Amino acid sequence: MQTIRQLDLLRSGIADLRAGGDRIALVPTMGALHAGHMALVEAAKRPGTRVVASIFVNPRQFGPNEDLSRYPRKETADTRMLTEAGCDLLWLPPVEVMYPAGFATNVSVGGVSDGLDGASRPGHFDGVATVVTKLFNQVRPDIAYFGEKDFQQLAVIRRMVADLDMGIDIVGVPTQREDDGLALSSRNIYLDEAERAKAVALPRALGVAARAIHKGDDPEIALVVARDSLFAAGFTIDYVELVDAETLGAPDPLRARYLVAAARLGQTRLIDNLAVDPGE
Repeated sequence: MQTIRQLDLLRSGIADLRAGGDRIALVPTMGALHAGHMALVEAAKRPGTRVVASIFVNPRQFGPNEDLSRYPRKETADTRMLTEAGCDLLWLPPVEVMYPAGFATNVSVGGVSDGLDGASRPGHFDGVATVVTKLFNQVRPDIAYFGEKDFQQLAVIRRMVADLDMGIDIVGVPTQREDDGLALSSRNIYLDEAERAKAVALPRALGVAARAIHKGDDPEIALVVARDSLFAAGFTIDYVELVDAETLGAPDPLRARYLVAAARLGQTRLIDNLAVDPGE
């Protein structure tokens, strides 16, 4: 696997990968890789496709009181994992390459970015849209893979790609979970032993609510029950909502719906989501 840190070398490296007529698949990450990221790489490994992963801890998607300085960075371990997974190229740009002096452009996606994490973390999705646009322009992939755990992020990127005619296929890969159901996340490393034991309450609360809504129970009551169970487990709740799968707005019982949640245990913010099957 090539590891490249400069844009001119990336351009030539991508050209070499395309030389045989192969497509380019991009797996963008912020590092601290785990089995969830490796599932993206595995999904990207298709005949006639070369896999490019990127690692960049993007300062523009962190708020002033968020965890940029302590976000886990594991370059050596990450490189080894990607090599063993069969990745062809790792794009590992420094901040000055991504945001050189005088950088003044911001990409903003309205609508799907407005509520949920967009409300809890102002400016977050501008940072996401800006860095993903840069990565797409740098790597010029044919297809890109993102985890469904970051459900709103995936919706924002799909909207951006469609609106800007980028011509890139965006593929969502199902959330990977621990044996007890907790969604894999780089931030799980922040949880101490007691918090980790409590964290499983998040997927369990969503599961209970999803089953209740599927049976025909009042969604608002199911959401109240989910919030109460999270509060009892020690969470501070940002949101627990039922949303339309595409617009993230008010749900329509005849369309795909998702339960989405963000809540904190101590200093660690966890997110999760779960599809709600059509009612019986």
